[in-house]
Amino acid sequence: IGETVQILEKCEGETPGLCTGRGWSAPVTSCFRCVFGHRQYETVVPLEDPIVTEVTTTLQEWAVLWKQLYVKHKVDLFYKLRHVMNELIDLRRQMLSGHLTQDQIRDVKRHITVRLDWGNEHLGLDLVPRKDFEMVDPDQISVSDLYKMACRVPVPHHLFVSLKSFTYNSIGEDTDIFFSLYDMREGKQISEKFMVRLNKNGGPRNPEKVDRLCALFTDLSNKDMKRDLYIVSHVIRTGRMLLNDSKKGPPHVQYRRPYGCAVLAMSDVLQTISELKEEKDFVLKVYTCNNENEWYQIHENIIRKSSTKYTAPSTNYGLIISLQLLRGDMEQIRRENPMIFNRGVAITRKLGFPDVIMPGDIRNDLYLTLERGDFERGGKSVQKNIEVTVYVLYADGEVLKDCISLGSGEACISEYRSFVLYHNNGPRWSEVVKLPIPIDRFRGSHLRFEFRHCSTKDKGEKKLFGFSFTPLMREDGTTLSDETHELYVYKCDENTTFSNHALYLGLPCCKDDFNGCPNIPSSLIFQRSTKETLWISTQLSSTKLTQNVDLLALLKWKAHPDRVMDILGRLRHVSGEEIVKFLQDILDTLFSILDDNTDKYGPLVFQSLVFIINLLRDSKYYHFRPVMDTYIQKHFAGALAYKELIRCLKWYMDRSAEVVRQDHIQEAMRVLALEYLFKFIVQSRILYSRATCGMEEDQFRTSIQELFQSIRFVLSLDSRSSETLIFTQAALLNSFPAIFDELLQMFTVQEVAEFVRGTLGSMPSTVHIGQSMDVVKLQSIARTVDSRLFSFPESRRILLPVVLHHIHLHLRQQKELLICSGILSSIFSIIKASSLETSVQEEVEMMVESLLDVLLQTLLAIMSKSQSQEGEYVSCLLSLLRQMSDIHFQHLLDNFQSKEELKEFLLKIFCVFRNLMKLSIFPRDWNVMRLLTSKVRYSVWNSYFSLAILFINQPSLQLENLTPAKRKKVLDKYGDMRVMMAYELFSMWQNLGENKIHFIPGMIGPFLGVTLVPQVEVRNIMIPIFHDMMDWEQRKNGNFKQVEAELIDKLDSLVSEGKGDENYRELFSLLLEKIEQETWRETGISFVTSVTRLMERLLDYRDCMKGDETENKKIGCTVNLLNFYKSEINKEEMYIRYIHKLCDMHLQAENYTEAAFTLLLYWELLHWEERPLREFLHYPAQSEWHRKEGLCRKVIHYFNKGKCWEYGIPLCRELAFQYEALYDYQSLSWIRKMEAAYYDNIMEQQRLEPEFFRVGFYGRKFPFFLRNKEFVCRGHDYERLEAFQQRMLGEFPQAIAMQHPNQPDESILQSDAQYLQIYAVTPVPESADVLQLDRVPDRIKSFYRVNNVRRFRYDRPFHKVPKDRENEFKSLWIERTTLILTHPLPGISRWFEVEKRELVEVSPLENAISVVENKNQELRTLISQYQHKQLHGNINLLSMCLNGVIDAAVNGGIARYQEAFFDKEYISSHPEDTEKITQLKDLMQEQVHILGVGLAVHEKLVHPEMRPLHKKLIDQFQMMRSSLCHVSYVYESYASVQSVIYSESCSNIQTACVDFQLSLSDPSSSSLSSTHSAPSQMMNSTPSSTRGSPSLPDKYRHNREMLMLLPPHRERPSSAMYPTMTENGQRALFHQVIGPCKPCSDPNLSVAEKGDFLLTRQVSIILVIFPIEVLQPMCSCSHTLDCIFLDTAGRPPPSLVPPCMGTYMNHPSASNRRFHAAYLFHLFALVWFISGTTPWAY
Repeated sequence: IGETVQILEKCEGETPGLCTGRGWSAPVTSCFRCVFGHRQYETVVPLEDPIVTEVTTTLQEWAVLWKQLYVKHKVDLFYKLRHVMNELIDLRRQMLSGHLTQDQIRDVKRHITVRLDWGNEHLGLDLVPRKDFEMVDPDQISVSDLYKMACRVPVPHHLFVSLKSFTYNSIGEDTDIFFSLYDMREGKQISEKFMVRLNKNGGPRNPEKVDRLCALFTDLSNKDMKRDLYIVSHVIRTGRMLLNDSKKGPPHVQYRRPYGCAVLAMSDVLQTISELKEEKDFVLKVYTCNNENEWYQIHENIIRKSSTKYTAPSTNYGLIISLQLLRGDMEQIRRENPMIFNRGVAITRKLGFPDVIMPGDIRNDLYLTLERGDFERGGKSVQKNIEVTVYVLYADGEVLKDCISLGSGEACISEYRSFVLYHNNGPRWSEVVKLPIPIDRFRGSHLRFEFRHCSTKDKGEKKLFGFSFTPLMREDGTTLSDETHELYVYKCDENTTFSNHALYLGLPCCKDDFNGCPNIPSSLIFQRSTKETLWISTQLSSTKLTQNVDLLALLKWKAHPDRVMDILGRLRHVSGEEIVKFLQDILDTLFSILDDNTDKYGPLVFQSLVFIINLLRDSKYYHFRPVMDTYIQKHFAGALAYKELIRCLKWYMDRSAEVVRQDHIQEAMRVLALEYLFKFIVQSRILYSRATCGMEEDQFRTSIQELFQSIRFVLSLDSRSSETLIFTQAALLNSFPAIFDELLQMFTVQEVAEFVRGTLGSMPSTVHIGQSMDVVKLQSIARTVDSRLFSFPESRRILLPVVLHHIHLHLRQQKELLICSGILSSIFSIIKASSLETSVQEEVEMMVESLLDVLLQTLLAIMSKSQSQEGEYVSCLLSLLRQMSDIHFQHLLDNFQSKEELKEFLLKIFCVFRNLMKLSIFPRDWNVMRLLTSKVRYSVWNSYFSLAILFINQPSLQLENLTPAKRKKVLDKYGDMRVMMAYELFSMWQNLGENKIHFIPGMIGPFLGVTLVPQVEVRNIMIPIFHDMMDWEQRKNGNFKQVEAELIDKLDSLVSEGKGDENYRELFSLLLEKIEQETWRETGISFVTSVTRLMERLLDYRDCMKGDETENKKIGCTVNLLNFYKSEINKEEMYIRYIHKLCDMHLQAENYTEAAFTLLLYWELLHWEERPLREFLHYPAQSEWHRKEGLCRKVIHYFNKGKCWEYGIPLCRELAFQYEALYDYQSLSWIRKMEAAYYDNIMEQQRLEPEFFRVGFYGRKFPFFLRNKEFVCRGHDYERLEAFQQRMLGEFPQAIAMQHPNQPDESILQSDAQYLQIYAVTPVPESADVLQLDRVPDRIKSFYRVNNVRRFRYDRPFHKVPKDRENEFKSLWIERTTLILTHPLPGISRWFEVEKRELVEVSPLENAISVVENKNQELRTLISQYQHKQLHGNINLLSMCLNGVIDAAVNGGIARYQEAFFDKEYISSHPEDTEKITQLKDLMQEQVHILGVGLAVHEKLVHPEMRPLHKKLIDQFQMMRSSLCHVSYVYESYASVQSVIYSESCSNIQTACVDFQLSLSDPSSSSLSSTHSAPSQMMNSTPSSTRGSPSLPDKYRHNREMLMLLPPHRERPSSAMYPTMTENGQRALFHQVIGPCKPCSDPNLSVAEKGDFLLTRQVSIILVIFPIEVLQPMCSCSHTLDCIFLDTAGRPPPSLVPPCMGTYMNHPSASNRRFHAAYLFHLFALVWFISGTTPWAY
C-alpha cells in the first residue's frame, strides 16, 4: 500500500513497471496489467490528502520498527502499536472514501494526528510540527514558529500506584493500608486516600481484587510535580489490642490499631518513572512508631529522619508498589491505557477542588478530619483505650447509608470506627474520611461521634461513655465552615439509646452554640463533661450547595430595594465558587440595578462588575471565561451601559494622581478587567447603534479619545514619589494590549495603531526607585506584537520602529532576555507569513540594522553561561539570516567602516556557529530544527576547524542512521553536506602551512572523530591530515609521540561511544601507503600496525557493548582489550579503566571470583606508600596506602562471595601485617576474625566442583578475539556438557556444532561461517603435594583439584593395530591431549586461550590401569557419601553405580581386562609389563573389596521393594568374583566363605533383626575418599580419625587383603570398619567388635537397657571368617569349620558347632559371659599367631 509505480512502457497484455517506493532495497522491475490513456509523459502527482500520504509513509516506517519490538521482547508496546496501526489503516480508509463531511474530515484528521504523534513518541522518532493537523513545510514557516510548535504544551499528570505485595508478614492480622500524597513543605495531605484491605496472609481481603489493588491519583499539575511530594502509606492492623500479647483482649474482639508507616519521596523516583513508559517497582520500608502519642506525625518523623521516634524494620522488605506517571487528559489516558482501567483502578482525586473547575463538574463531598480528643481518666488507674464511632444522621434520625468513605478503592460504609491508641486519654488521630452526602439530604443532617473505652480484660467490652455531635448546616442556612471545630462531649453510658435524637440536638454542640443559648436547664438527660473535648476539622467541596446569605440577597434585590447599597457592598464577601456557579444570574442582576438608577448605583455596580471579572483571573475559574464571553455575545442587553462604564473608567484614571489608596483603581486596570470592561462597552455601543441607527457616534468617539488621553496621563505621571502609582501604571500597561481587538471593531487599523504608539510613547523610560518599569513595558510590547493589530502591514509600519528600539536597549544591557526573545520570535513569524509583501524587505532591513550585531553578542553571552534561552535566540538568529537576501548582506557589509569592525563581526558569528552545532541546543527528536540549523550558509565555516568538525559530526547529518525514506528525502533536499564540509576543512588545513604544528595534538581528537563518520569519501579526505601531523611532529621533535598518545586515547573514547564501523578496520591502510615513502617509515609502520590491531579490538568491543550480546562475549572482548593495553601499548590509565569495566561486568554476571581476580590487577599496581593519588574513576583523592587497603578489602569480599576463601586468606594476612605494623589493633582484630571465618567456611560449607570445557571457535565470522582460537572454559554450577553446549549455541545462534574432536582443516578455518567444537576436559592440578597427603580432608583437596589449574586433559581412544574382535581392550590405545592455557583458571575470565598442546599415547594396559583406578576412586567416594549420610533417601545412584560395575553389560567389566592382560601369552610376550600387570591385579582386588563394602551399605539402605535387585547384585557379585582367574587359593577360600554366608541354611538367620554397624572411615584419609570424578561433585569434610594398620608378614598380606575386601595395606584406614590390631590391643578389639550384645527381645532386659541397646546399635550376630587351612589344624575331626555363629547370649548354636568343638563350646560355665569372651579372645589370638591372618568381624 502506498508504493509508487512508474510506467516504463506498454507491452501487449502486460506493462513493465519500476517500483521506486521506500520498501525496496533497490528498484524492482515487475509487470502489471493496466489500462491507461496515451500520453507521452506522465508526472506522479498525488491527489490524496497530505495527511493520507503521511499515514502511508509512517505506517511503512513503523512496520519495520514494529517487528523489531517483537524481537526485543517489548511485547506490551508491540501489541499497543499494532492496535494503533490498525486504527490508522481504518481512519485512512475513511479519508479515502470521499463520503465524509468537512466536520467529519476534521475529526478524523484529529484522531490520525493524535495516533501518529503517539507512535512517533513511543518509537523514538522525530517530532512532526503540524498546523491544522497537517505537516508544515519548514521552508514556508518561520523558524520561531517551528520552535514554538516543537515546545510541548503542559498537560496534567496522573500517578498510577499499584500495590504488588506486602512482604512484612510478621503481623499475622488483617490490615488496612492507606496511600496518599503528602506535601512536606506545606505540611498537608493534598489527595484523597487510596485504601487497600489485606487479610492476615497478605492477600486481598476481597478475592476479586487480586491484581486489582491499584489507584490513579489524578489532576496533578506541573506545580504539584514541583512540590516536595511524598507517597505516604499508613498501615492499620485489625486484631488484638497488643500485637504480641494474646492476653490483651479476647480473640473475637477486633480493634483497629496503628501498626506502621512508609514513605517514598517523589523527588527520588520522579525522573525514573518520567522516562519509563511502563510500571516501575519500588520497595517501601514499613517503620513502626515508638510512641503512639506521636502516631499522627510518624510520616513527618520518617521524612525528617528522626530515628529516635520510630523503629526501622529488621529486613529490607515491606510494601512493594509499582508506579507509572501518565500524562494527558482523562479521556486520552483511558484511550491509551485500557488495561489500567480494565483492572478496576480506583480514581483518587485531589482534596477539595482541582486547580481548574470545569463547567459541569458536579461534586458534593465533605472531608472530615478527626483531629484529636481530650478525655478524663474516669477513676481508672490507667488511661483509656478510646474508640470513636461516627454516624451521619438525617433530620428524622435515620442513619444515612453508605455515606462514609475511608478511601478510594473500597465501598462506602454507614459507620466509621477510628483506630485505638493504647492507654491514651488525649489521642491524636488526624484521620481523614470523606462524606459523600446526597445534596437533597444535606440540609437537616448532622454528625454524631460516640466514644467507647475498649477494655482488654477477658470479655473485651467496648463501653460507651460519651458522645459529641454537630449539624451540617447552621440556623442561618450556612453550611459547616471549613475550619477546626471544638465540640462538646456529653456523658452517657452503655445503656443509653439515641432513638430520640431531638434529646441532644437541642443542646449546644460547641462554644458558638452555647453562646447562642446560655440558659440550658440542668435537668436534661445528657450532661456535658466540662473537661472533655473533641476537635474535628471539615472541608466542603460542593458545586451545588449555595447557602451564602449575601448572594441570595443580591439575587432577590427587588424584595429589599432599600438594602441595595448594602447588598452590593457585601458581594465582595461571597466566595468565588458561589459566584461562578451563578455567573449569568449575577450579571443580569447587576445590569438591571444599573438600569434602575444609574447615578445612585453606577459606581457600586462598576466595582461589583470589576470584582467579578477579576475573579476569572484565578486559574480555578479560568474555564469560566467562555461563560462570560457567551453572556456578552448572546445574553447581555445593557444598551446604555457603555456611557456609565466609560464615565466610571475615566473617573478612575483621572483620580490616579490624587488618591493615596488605589486598590480599587488597580483592580479596574488589571488585564482581564480592562479587557472585559471594553467588551461590555463595545457590545453596549453596538446594541445602542442597532437600536438607534448609529446615533451619537461622534460623542462615542470623543469619549474614547478622552479616555485615551486619561490613559496617557496616568502613564506619564512621575511615580518616583508613589510606589502605589507604579502598580497602577504596571496594571494599565499589562492590560492595555487586550483592548486592541475591541477597538478594531469601532476604529480603523491606522487609528488604533496611532492610539497605541501614542500610549507607548508616553511611558517614562525608567523609574529610579530601585525597580524598573522595563519589564512591564516589554510585556506590554510583547502583547502588542502578538495582537491582531500587529499583523497588518499598515500598523507594523507605525509600530515596528518603537518596538525594535526597546528591544535593542534591553539586549545591549543583557536584561529581560526571555521576554525579548519572545517578542522577536513573534515578529519573525509575522514577517515570514507576510514575506510576499513588498513592505517586508523594508522591515527586514530595519531589523538587520537594529538587531543583528546585538543578537550575536547576546548569543555569545548566553552560550558562555549555558542559559536556558539558547534555543530561542538561535531560532531568532536563523530566522533573521533566512529572511536576509543578497541585498541585505551587501548593505550589511557596506555599513562596516573598517576591516577591524568586519573582523570582529566575523569572529562573533564564527563562535556562535560553533556552539550552534551542539546537540544540547535542541532536543534529539527536533530533527527539522536541527536540519534547518545545518542549512545556514556553510561558506563562512571554512575558517574555523571546530565549527566544521561539529558540523560534520552532528547527529542530524548522519544519514546512515536514518530510514531509507528519510535518507532519500534529506539527500534530495539538502545533499550530503558532510562531504562538502570535509573538502572545505582539508582545504583550510593545507593553507595553514607552517602553522599546522600549533594544531598538534589538539586537533587530533576532533579530526579522528570525522574519520569515524561512516562515509568513505569523508574518510579518504581526512586520512592524509594524520600523515601530515606525524610528519610535522617528526620534523620538530624527532618523533611523533604526541600524535601516537593522543590518537590512541581519542580512538578508544570515540569507538567506545559507538562510532566507527566494520570498514574502519581498513582505514589506516591508506596511511601506510604514504608512510612507506618517509624516512621514518619503520617507526611509522610499527605505530600504524599497533593502532590497526587496537582498532580491531575496539570495534569488537564496541559491537559487543552496543548489541544484545551475552555477558560472556562482552567479558571476553573486554579481557582481550585489557591485555592489549597492558602488553602491547602499555597505557596504564586505559588499562585500569578497562579493569574496572571488566570487574563491573563480572559483578553483573555474579562471577565474584573473576571480579576479585580482575580487581587484583589494579591492587598489584599499587604499593603500601603514602603517595597522594588524584581523584580517579569512582575513587576519591586519597593516599596510595588507603586506596590499596580499600581495594584489598573489596577483593577479599568478592573472594568470599565466590567461595574461594583460599585466595582471600593470603590477602587477609597481607592486611593483617599492615595493620600490625601500624598498631591498628581494631582493624587487625577484624581481619583476623575474617581469616578465621574463612577457615571455618572451608571446613563447613559445601562447594561445587565446576566442570571444564574446551571450546574451539573456527571460521572467519567469529569476532577477532575468538577467530580460529581454542579456549578452556570454567562452567557454571551444576552445568554439564549438554547444558554448556546449548548455552554456547545460544550465544552464537549462527554457529554449527562440530560432532568430532579432531582438529579442523584449513577449509573450515577460512570459511565464512562459524563452527563450534566443544568437549569436556579434566583438570590436571599444578601441585599434587597437598593431594598426596593422607591427613588432608577432602574438602581441602577438592579445592586444589579444580583451582589454579593451567593444564587440562582430554583422551581420545583409537586402535593402533587391527582391532581385536574378541576383546577390543587388547588393542585400545588412548591419545591423551594436554592443553596448556595462557593463564590458570580461575582468573580474570571464566575462559582462557590455549597456549600450547601436548600429545602422548597411552598403551592398552596403562589405559586399563587408569580406568580401574578411577572407577575405584569413584566407588569409594559414592559409598563414603552414603555411609556418612551425605546423600539421603534415594539410593538409585548407588544401585546404578554398583550394577554398572558388577553387571558390566556394555564392555564386560574387569573380566575383559583379565582376559586381555592376564593371559599367559600376553605375559610372556610383554615381559616389560610385569610390574604393570601386578598393579592391575592389585587394583582389581581392591575393586572387589570396595564392591563388597558397597553391597553391605546397599543392604542397609535398600528399600524392601528393591530387594530383588539387591539379590541380583549379590548373585552377580559372586559370578564376578568367581571369574577372577587367580591360581592362588585365596579365591577358592573366599568363594567357600561366601557360599556359606549366602547358603540356604543361613537364610533364616539373615532374616532376623540384624543391625550391622558398618562405618566407613574419614573420606579424606581412606581409599574411599572423594575424587574429582565422583558423580556427586560435592566437597565434603569430616574430622580425620587415627591412622594405622597391623604389621603383617608379607606372604599373607595379599591373601588377607583379598580375603577381607580391604584396600592395599598402604591405604588401609583405621576405623570401626578397619580396626587397628596391635599385640596389646586385642582386648580392645574384642570389646570394639563384640561389646555387650543383648537383643531387644531378651526378656531379661529392662526398658532402659533396651533403649541403650538401640542407641548403641551393637551387633547381635558376629561372623568370623578364617581361611580354611588355618582352622583345620585346630580341629581333630573331619568337619571343616567354615564359620562360627554366636547366639544372643554369646554361644554358638549347637546345630552349627562341629562335634570336635562341642564339648568345649558347651562347658558348664558357658553361661558365664567372661568365658565366651575368653573363648573368642583365645580363638582370635590363636588364628593371629598361627597364620598371621587377622580374623574379621561384622
